[in-house]
This record gives sequence, C-alpha cells and structure tokens, in this order.
Amino acid sequence: MKKFVDLNCDMGESFGRYKLGMDEDVIPYITSANVACGFHAGDPHVMNKTVMLAKKYGVSVGAHPGYPDLLGFGRRKMDVSPEEIKDYIVYQVGALKAFCEVHGVKLQHIKPHGALYNAAGKDPVLARAIAEAVYEVDKELIFLVLAGSEMEKAGKEVGLKTAREVFGDRNYREDGSLVPRSHPKAVLKDDDEVARRVVRMVTEGKVLTIEGKDIDVEVDSICVHGDTLGAINFIKRIRKDLQEKGVEIASLDKIFGKHA
Repeated sequence: MKKFVDLNCDMGESFGRYKLGMDEDVIPYITSANVACGFHAGDPHVMNKTVMLAKKYGVSVGAHPGYPDLLGFGRRKMDVSPEEIKDYIVYQVGALKAFCEVHGVKLQHIKPHGALYNAAGKDPVLARAIAEAVYEVDKELIFLVLAGSEMEKAGKEVGLKTAREVFGDRNYREDGSLVPRSHPKAVLKDDDEVARRVVRMVTEGKVLTIEGKDIDVEVDSICVHGDTLGAINFIKRIRKDLQEKGVEIASLDKIFGKHA
C-alpha cells in the first residue's frame, strides 16, 4: 500500500514589529501550516497575513493554540484547570477560524503548542479537555498530536479524526515522549542523521530513543522547522528522500480522505 505523509510547520509567530521565522520562504514546501493564535505568539494582523499566505500556496491551515505566555513563547508549563484550557482553546481556534472564513479557507486541523502540547501528551485530563474543546468548536477538525500520546487516546475517545505527528530533529524517550528541551541532547542538529530518522519513521515505523532502544511509531505528519539557518534546503531534502522511497507528500485532509 502506498504511504502518504503530511509536512507541517509552525507559522505566524511574529508579533507586532518583531519578525520570527521564514514563513514566506518555507511555505511552498510544506502541506500544512500551524498558525499561532495570539497567546504564545502572533497577533491579529500576523494571523490574517499567514492565512492569506497559505491560501496563495495551497497549503492547509491549522490552529496552533498555546498557553497565554508571550514572554515565555508558550514553553513554560502553567497551572491551569481543564475548564480554563477549554476556554483558551475555543477562544484561539475561534479567532483563527474567523480569519479562515473571511478568506474562504477551510480550517483543517488543530495542533497544541509547546508546553501545552508536552503536558497534554502525558496528562489524560488535560488531553481530554483539549480534545473536547476541539470537538465542540468543530467536530470535523483533525487533531494533530504526538504519536502514541494521551492526546491521541483522547482524540479517538472523543470522536475526532486524530493525526499522529513525529519530530525528526527531537530525541525520544522509551515511553514515546519527547526529551525535554532543557536536556542537552533534546534537539538533533546533524541534518544527515535527522533525514535518516525521518525516512525510517515513515517507512519502517521505528525510531531510536535516547536510551538506545528502538520503539514503534505511527506517522501521519512530520513537523519541520522553518526558523533555522538552512531550513529550506533541509525541508527540500526531506521531501526528496521520502519521495524516492515511494512516499507521497499530501495534506492531512487528503490523507484522511484517502483512508476514508
């Protein structure tokens, strides 16, 4: 059976006069854009501009909600109740959904950001709250989550189409979670190693953990980063390497349509 995989990238993370990322350069090579919704990054003008950019290049749009933490870029865990999290998700997704409607763009998915993503990956109560909020906003939205996480379980339990995401440039633990960024070996920086890991995860369903053990992983989408030097060439290489292995690059909507 032919394999299909989505390439997603976090975008719209500039704020006011401050520019972050290389959105205009990266967007021609991805299939899904995770757009910041103003809590950890982004602002209304940037959100609007990013939706327009995605529409121009035929890239699917997803909401990227996080903790209300501009100073910490959403990477600091916050003590927030499930009820508050649901309100945060509805507020952020609703804002981006409005911009999508203005431009005649379908909102495809939601992917939590940063510390919220990591916390919900392990906390079933938090994961359930996010999944329920997504379902209540729009039950047709695809829930993009860490493969094998509590979010994947919650999404399926709630009845959402749940897409499994992997990170080629992040080290994994044996339980399938990402090694925290505070660890010196959390992020892999050798492009050759990262490219090999991505291809192996997609074609073999395996990834080597930081403990040196292979674990199983199922992949619908690969997160690529567009805010580092050489990112464009690396994303082009990932696409090329996967296509040479017979993998088709496609958005999540198209992938789920093929599996329907």
